[in-house]
Amino acid sequence: MRHQPIHLSEADHQAVSAAVAAAEEQSAGEIVTIIAGESNSFHDVALLWAALAAFLSVAVIALFPDLTLPKVDWLLGHWQHDWSPPQVLALALFTATAKFLAVWLILLWKPLRMALVPAPLKHARVRDRAVRYFKVGAERRTHGRTGILIYLSLAEHRAEIVADAAIAAKVEPEVWGHAMASLIGEIRQGRPGAGMVAAVEEVGAVLAQHFPRASDDRNELPDRLIEL
Repeated sequence: MRHQPIHLSEADHQAVSAAVAAAEEQSAGEIVTIIAGESNSFHDVALLWAALAAFLSVAVIALFPDLTLPKVDWLLGHWQHDWSPPQVLALALFTATAKFLAVWLILLWKPLRMALVPAPLKHARVRDRAVRYFKVGAERRTHGRTGILIYLSLAEHRAEIVADAAIAAKVEPEVWGHAMASLIGEIRQGRPGAGMVAAVEEVGAVLAQHFPRASDDRNELPDRLIEL
């Protein structure tokens, strides 16, 4: 997906808050919404790519000296000569260092760095961050353990839904798939606010089915969209 800046307006915030309030009018669930610019910088991945480039440059010199050393002579404007082991080692160290720094500097550009992060790693780190926020902001903070977090991480283009114990006991994780698809679909169109509203409405419908609102139910968690 092409990387582009996504902005949330005040109207987006109000729409999401209104959707949460409306959903909670029909159920005992407490919905928390968070949108983060990113869940992880993945600078460690950039370092791994840089290290791989450095290793490969040394491997090429070691495996194909008859191809690489004459090219170095040509670049330096020298006649071919016999390379001593210390010279070959110095060349390998210089090449590895240059490759490492070049790749690391290139991957400071965030869109490229994100593009080179394996999808399973993105998913794992976004999920980990979502669970952390859930533990701080929603877990065990409702009377019936009915808190649920809808978390969107913009840089990774990933979303997660994390539910408290009572909800998880009744609703299989696959049930949230349609809400996730609606959210991501709107994100791809550059409408994160509309995506979050759609997800809240679908999550709210599921909660209303399994956890109908009681007459004495009270609002235990804030309805506002949290933007990090």
